[in-house]
Amino acid sequence: MSHVLVPLAQGCEELEAITITDLLVRAGVTVTTCGLDEQPVKASRGTTIIPDTSIDKVMDIAFDLIVLPGGLPGSDHLRDNEQIQLLIKKQASSNKYIAAICAAPKALAKAGLLEGKTATSFPGVLAALENETITISENAVEIDGNIVTSRSVGTAMDFALSLIELLEGKEKRDEINQQLAR
Repeated sequence: MSHVLVPLAQGCEELEAITITDLLVRAGVTVTTCGLDEQPVKASRGTTIIPDTSIDKVMDIAFDLIVLPGGLPGSDHLRDNEQIQLLIKKQASSNKYIAAICAAPKALAKAGLLEGKTATSFPGVLAALENETITISENAVEIDGNIVTSRSVGTAMDFALSLIELLEGKEKRDEINQQLAR
């Protein structure tokens, strides 16, 4: 069974965080949410989320996938957090999946994980970095090697379904998509 980490920062986009977590769990994936500290997370629209644990307690755990939800200022907190940077670099060096949606791909860019990659984000986020080594896509979901990126809250379901397919296969993705009656 796959194990996924979803770090939650103050000001994260709750719809992205919950959609990702919910659909992965429906697919039988073990999901651990972690806060950047021991406090409940107040998301970008005011929803309070209580993470399973704190980042300090997951630093030595191997995950099949780490998913960074977007939102502001949550994405900035993820980008600027040294432990997040360490975790995603370690994940990349193990050639395991790392995913980010909305404004969160900026955390991957800071870690150097988007260099030479094709990635998508909320419109303007990656362009503002002025990094010529990143090929910017407008696709809803972009998969380049072990890096998966997505545009926004409006693409969160497609993003989560793509993650399910990577971890559990197309048949499981189709099963979950059918359950959603989309």
